[in-house]
Amino acid sequence: MDTVETRKLKPEEMEWLAPGHPGRSRLFRTLLLLLWTLLSCHLGGTAQGPGEWTPWGSWSRCSLSCGRGVSVRSRRCVQLPGEEPCWGDSHEYRVCQQPDCPPGAIPFRDLQCALYNGHPVLGTQKTYQWVPFHGAPNLCDLNCLAEGHAFYHSFGRVLDGTPCTPRAQGLCIAGRCLSAGCDGLLGSGALEDRCGLCGGANDSCLFVQRVFRDAGAFAGYWNVTLIPEGARHIRVAQRSHNHLALVARDGHYVLNGDGVLSPPGTYEAAGTRVVYTRGAGPEETLQAAGPTSQELLLQVLLREPNPGVHFEFWLPRERYGSFQAQAQALGWSLRQPQPREVEPQPAETPVVPEAIPARAASQTPDSCGPCPDSRGRAHRLLHYCGSDFVFQARVLGRHRQAQETRYEVRVLLIYKNRSPLRTREYVWAPGHCPCPPLAPHREYLLAARRLVSPDGTRDRLLLPHAGYARPWSPAEDSRVRLAARRCPV
Repeated sequence: MDTVETRKLKPEEMEWLAPGHPGRSRLFRTLLLLLWTLLSCHLGGTAQGPGEWTPWGSWSRCSLSCGRGVSVRSRRCVQLPGEEPCWGDSHEYRVCQQPDCPPGAIPFRDLQCALYNGHPVLGTQKTYQWVPFHGAPNLCDLNCLAEGHAFYHSFGRVLDGTPCTPRAQGLCIAGRCLSAGCDGLLGSGALEDRCGLCGGANDSCLFVQRVFRDAGAFAGYWNVTLIPEGARHIRVAQRSHNHLALVARDGHYVLNGDGVLSPPGTYEAAGTRVVYTRGAGPEETLQAAGPTSQELLLQVLLREPNPGVHFEFWLPRERYGSFQAQAQALGWSLRQPQPREVEPQPAETPVVPEAIPARAASQTPDSCGPCPDSRGRAHRLLHYCGSDFVFQARVLGRHRQAQETRYEVRVLLIYKNRSPLRTREYVWAPGHCPCPPLAPHREYLLAARRLVSPDGTRDRLLLPHAGYARPWSPAEDSRVRLAARRCPV
């Protein structure tokens, strides 16, 4: 009888064989994989699925030494017996931009045709001078016209990277005319989404679309909305005899400013091109691809009641919160300082003027009596601390009405403002003979209050009677800065 040798397992061996031990799991997986391989070979089974690609190689040099060409990279498909071919392309082509070619450089297609100059073709010993021919059906064949003759000949395909036509963006690759996607790869078809991301899904930005229906009671410029920095695909439209206006961040009108209409066309603003259209009818549009590099202020110049200004743009998500905060801080409908009544015009008599006067002619001033004395430190401190705005301004013009006087001013320096001030503002003073009076073309230090009508249609800067208005000087600047430190909190 054979004897069976027995051996007591060591503690570490018992632990290795215990259920859940990682070494035991790896052993079982290895055994299962080996069993599956043996069964596949024994039963004559075939491998399923495609092969695998090797990593992409490096990009080749640009096909051209100047101008726009292509570079290529490739990869190999590794297939086991019975596997399907790899899915995808073995070559990728991308656009490469070299320095601009010097003036007078010979185009790439011309060079390829010129290679056949002086060589016999068409089975005869006759030779020709060849130039490109662009009227043939296949744009990526080397079709060359015999100079001085009425025929052309195709010498096969053009070299990769040859432009399909002299003015097209497409390039010829393996006999096909391909355009570059936003990823720079030819034929990829990749497009930018509305947020400006290549191949994106419009989920990194928000679509802002609103209709401005406020105003309509008074003529002049009304603020519609701020177009924030980073806005894309901007579109504004309105159908009336009113006019759209656009203001840059520095207060300069991009179009339709100061009451003078700009011609339709393309305007540069905030790092983008704004296309302005205005036909014989009442429709008017603004369009810009963006993105804007700074804020723009959209206004409407009212000549009749406002039927609505439609505007829309796409905005990055991270900028939307600040845009909302700015819009709320500015009251969404910003200050509307021009309160001249609008007379509705009949639809059958449209008027599309080429220029609109910026302001009515000033009336002949009546003789005005002297103003009360309002000098002194106490007066200055009272008005500075009790005012909403204190600023240095240059008076551009004055318009007197029966019960009030309107000054058009350019804001030069702001000492105090409880809401935003634009570069150009209107300041209103009560009475035909305001006190103190302001002279056109002079600079003043002004303290004004904000006056909003109960229905919200008027939002004005008011210079009170016997208020604070001093000719600006360095000494006045020092006095008002001192007053700022003494106002109660």
